[in-house]
This record gives sequence, C-alpha cells and structure tokens, in this order.
Amino acid sequence: MAQITAAMVKELREITGAGMMDCKKALAETDGDKQKAIDFLREKGIAKAEKKAGRIAAEGVVAAFVNADAKVGALVEVNCETDFVAKTDKFHDLVNKVAKHIADTNPADMAALNDSTLEGKKVSDFITEAIASIGEKIDIRRFARYETAEGRLTSYIHMGGKIGVLVELSGGTPELGKDIAMQIAAANPACVDRAGVDPAALDHEREVLKKQALEEGKPANIVEKMVEGRINKYYKEVCLIEQAFVKDPEQTVKKVLGGVNVNRFARYQMGEGIEKKQEDFAAEVMAQVK
Repeated sequence: MAQITAAMVKELREITGAGMMDCKKALAETDGDKQKAIDFLREKGIAKAEKKAGRIAAEGVVAAFVNADAKVGALVEVNCETDFVAKTDKFHDLVNKVAKHIADTNPADMAALNDSTLEGKKVSDFITEAIASIGEKIDIRRFARYETAEGRLTSYIHMGGKIGVLVELSGGTPELGKDIAMQIAAANPACVDRAGVDPAALDHEREVLKKQALEEGKPANIVEKMVEGRINKYYKEVCLIEQAFVKDPEQTVKKVLGGVNVNRFARYQMGEGIEKKQEDFAAEVMAQVK
C-alpha cells in the first residue's frame, strides 16, 4: 500500500478541482496512482467541478436565517447557472444550510467562510461536491451577518429568493419587523435616513437637477430653491424612514415605526450586477459546421 502524502493530495486537488478528502480517498482506493485516481474522481462525478469554473452563474437564490431569539441573522446570495436548478429543493436546501452556517460561525469574509467547516468539510469542498452533484457552477457570491444585543432582527424573502432583506430594529414586534423588511424589499431604499446618503450621489443629483431647471428656462434666482425642493423629493425616494409606507401610502415609514429605530439593513436582489451570458445559437451552429 503506497503512502498517501499531503503533496499527492494537493496535486490531485489542483488537477481535478475535487475536495481534499475526496482526493485522499481516491488515492487510497487506487494505491496512490495519480491517473487512476483522476479516473476514479471522474467516474464518481466529483472532478466535473473544475470544468464548470469558467461558466457564468447568473441565476440563484437569496436566503436568510434568523435564530429563535431574533438576535443573530444572516443573508446570503448563492448563484447557479440556470433558473431550473435555482428552483429545486436541493439547491434551496444548500443555500439555507449556508445561511444558517454563516449566522452560527460569524466568518470575517468570504475566504474565512470558504475555509470554515460545514458538515465535516470545508465550505469550499462542500460547494465543490454540490457542483458535481447538481451539475452546474455554484458560487457563494456575498453575505451579511448581523448580531444585536438589545434590538430585533427580521428577515424577508420575496418571490422564492429573488429578493432578500435582513433588518435590525431597536425594538418593536415581529409584525413591525416584517412590515419594514417588506418595505425595504419593495421600495429599495439606499439608506435609513439622510445621514446615510452618499455625499457624492447627493452632489451628482443636485447637479443634474440644477441643469434640468436651467434647461426648463427657469430664472437663475429661483433655480436653487427649485433644486432644494427636488432634493427633498429625492430624500423621500432613497431614505427608508421618509418613504411612503407601501401598505398605507398616506403614512411615512417613520410614522409607522413610532419610537422604534431602524439600525441597519441589507437588501440583496438576486443576480444584480452580474452580466448574463448571451447565447448566440446561430453562431454556435456555424462553429460546429466549420
């Protein structure tokens, strides 16, 4: 029986993209024969993950987990290649496990998350095995984790994982938390209040509005007043507490909150910012003919 060294395992892992434990097992099963070990992993479907690394994962699911006392929560987006896979129970189960794992382990960043242990293996290996099993590239794209001592965390998932929200309130009821989370999902605020508005974005908006007013032929002496009026309208669009409450537009979110504060929130819309691959089937057929 050949001795299986760490260097052998590392080399096989680099070649196949399979997990460390899978590589070690493959080498053990094939008496340390690298080529046979590669074949072993291919036969098991585990070596497929590497071939999928260059594909674009633009579909997927946003999932959330909040613990029983509403003090710890996580929001995560995990991407796959097709909407078909994104709708399967198997994929949803995987994403929910990752969300709970993030809440439980508090990884500092994506590297720490991938290096942490889930169900007896590194998260990176856990995902690699899922790629082999499901048959598509899978990426943990981003996550947020909140923990609060005095406040309350609430999550909301819309349309089966197309939009997800995690919000921290200073108090209030579960019902209020859900209402605010739904508000964030529906109205997509940029920040909680005016203090959170990006100064660069505000300057840009003010400049655009000024040019609009001048283009409308307004006298220069009233342009500034018009701009400030429109900036106030801008605040009502981007600041959560100034928005009209979606369930009752006659009220602002601030009024609905009463004495409760929104400390922070995260809102993920699945796939935002990912450039989807455009399939040119005619070109593909021509390439095959040639």
